Amino acid sequence: MVNSPSILANDSLVLYKHHPARVSSVSDKIDIELPDGDRKRVRLKDVMLLHPGPLRSLTDLTPCTGDIEEAWQLLDGEATTLRELADLLYGSDTPATAWAAWQVVMAGVYFDGTPAAIRPRTAEIIAREQAERAAKLRAEQDWQAFLARLKSAELLPEDAPRLQEVERLAYQQAPSSRLLQLLELPESPASAHRFLIQVKHWSTQHNPYPLRCGVALENPELTVPPLPNETRLDLTHLSAFAIDDEGNQDPDDAISLDGERLWVHVADVAALVTPSSELELEARARGANLYLPERVINMLPAAITEHLGLGLLDTSPALSFGMHCTADGELTDLIIQPSWVRVTRLSYAAAELRLTEPPFAELTAITQRFRARRLAANATTLEFPEVTVRVRDGAVQIRPLPRLASRALVAEAMLMAGTAAAQFCHAQQLLIPFALQPPPERVEQPTTLAAMFAYRRQFKPSRTSTEPGAHAGLGLPLYSRVTSPLRRYGDLLVHQQLRAAARGEVPLTAADISARMAQADTVAAATRRAERQSNLHWKLVYLQEHTPTWRGEAVVVEQEERRTVALIPALALEVRLRARRELALDQVVQVAVANVDLPELECRFQVRD
Repeated sequence: MVNSPSILANDSLVLYKHHPARVSSVSDKIDIELPDGDRKRVRLKDVMLLHPGPLRSLTDLTPCTGDIEEAWQLLDGEATTLRELADLLYGSDTPATAWAAWQVVMAGVYFDGTPAAIRPRTAEIIAREQAERAAKLRAEQDWQAFLARLKSAELLPEDAPRLQEVERLAYQQAPSSRLLQLLELPESPASAHRFLIQVKHWSTQHNPYPLRCGVALENPELTVPPLPNETRLDLTHLSAFAIDDEGNQDPDDAISLDGERLWVHVADVAALVTPSSELELEARARGANLYLPERVINMLPAAITEHLGLGLLDTSPALSFGMHCTADGELTDLIIQPSWVRVTRLSYAAAELRLTEPPFAELTAITQRFRARRLAANATTLEFPEVTVRVRDGAVQIRPLPRLASRALVAEAMLMAGTAAAQFCHAQQLLIPFALQPPPERVEQPTTLAAMFAYRRQFKPSRTSTEPGAHAGLGLPLYSRVTSPLRRYGDLLVHQQLRAAARGEVPLTAADISARMAQADTVAAATRRAERQSNLHWKLVYLQEHTPTWRGEAVVVEQEERRTVALIPALALEVRLRARRELALDQVVQVAVANVDLPELECRFQVRD
């Protein structure tokens, strides 16, 4: 910004950093006065002359009214000076009109340039600039209206796209959110979750955890091949029973008695899902069924269950595991063979009423012998409270899972099938994923909740390996999971190995099995995490909806430095309590909800004295 010292004089109007200024004195430097009353000494090159004056006060720079478009038309594209433009716009050449004219130039719509050479812009550029500014103004007005709707939590459907970035953060699919930054809110999944509830974009019931864990939320839709024509053992003359929870939709195991032989029949999924097929790749990529309180996402297409679910058709194809159980609980005379079975479906409650009838009484006696052998081998029997959490038509239902003898009967039978498969494969030198668990540092048989809680901490998680080994928690020298191939990839993999060996085909190698299990286990771990977090979410939704009236019992299971850890049996929920008095282990106390924080998955309880 270069000016001539001979022109720049006291009371001149100059431009300083886009603001008007009055020259108060001129020497080797320039003394200027600014609109806010501040005074500065600046260099000559720091200012630009707008009008020689005289300007006695910056308050004389009053607004002026002129026809900008008419002036632009009169110039007809010819360059002009600031003083000429001021005279053309406002009919006079004064400091006030010069400043008003320069503001028109600075607006950058009709003119640009310097005070000595102002150029009218073309009609095309003016039209484009006006359109862009109008669009920007509309966008700003729209943005401000959106912020107002956020504040009042009265969003419109068209606001949803603006909240997608916040949703991605809430789902842990993005590390940040520009909207939360602008609102000066913390950028975390929990903060995003809380914000979306506060503005009523999400309801308190919205469950973000499956997406946050990265699991598939749609059932697979793949073509299912027909059942192959192969020889099967006809066991349709036996009474077989698929005993499950009420409402179970994927019955994949059943039991029957053939003289002294116990049979466990398992849905023959490997007959349709062959190694490296599209179906197998899909199952491997999912790892397991996803069981949420609000719905179930299957590992395999629904048509697989429709064709193979035991008891869904008059006769069902199965892979049947037959065994004898000696008086001391050892499994002998093992048979594993594809079969045809005719299955009756029963609930645990219905089966409970028939345990004294044949064949349930005999099946119970057999499984009890096997259980006694496991207990003698220091199997762990930790009996923590269990509940089922279901969401039906928006209502959360939490129901205790009763300890039924029928449930224990089925559980032991399934362990027997897994043991039989492991023994059979080990004897045949057939590689499968064995389930292993190391023993605790010291063996105990706890009988109280607090003791069980402490003992559970001693166990390391079970793992799979192609090298056989003991499962200490189950008290079994060999074990493999085989009874849920509709729901778990590892079970399906064992079935594929068994079928390959039976057909004289080449089974998978140890490296193949390990690689496939590693992939499936990674996804299955995310699935289990989504299930745990979803169950906790819905429990807290239930408590939030019943906060004023909910009361319950809690059992003290651990004492920390400042807090007490307790279990609420009615909810199967582990909580931390603050109490005014010291509480003893296994003491039962009455508790009430103090606060529920859904986004943080936390709930505080208070002890009721």
